[in-house]
Amino acid sequence: MKNQTLFRTGMVGAVVAAVCCFTPALVILLGAVGLSAALAWLDYVLFPALALFVGITIYAVLRRHGEPAEGK
Repeated sequence: MKNQTLFRTGMVGAVVAAVCCFTPALVILLGAVGLSAALAWLDYVLFPALALFVGITIYAVLRRHGEPAEGK
């Protein structure tokens, strides 16, 4: 994967997971749809997803840092 794509994937995923973890947006959405029983299992999915996407972002930044500059 290209570094830019990897970085964007990590950032978008981390932002979406953080919004779902730290705001009641997902709780309100699932409650309105009638899937509030799934709320008990959200922490088991969202926190590992957040860690995964933050890890992808860090990997992309470190990989970009190790590449030689373009045009040289």
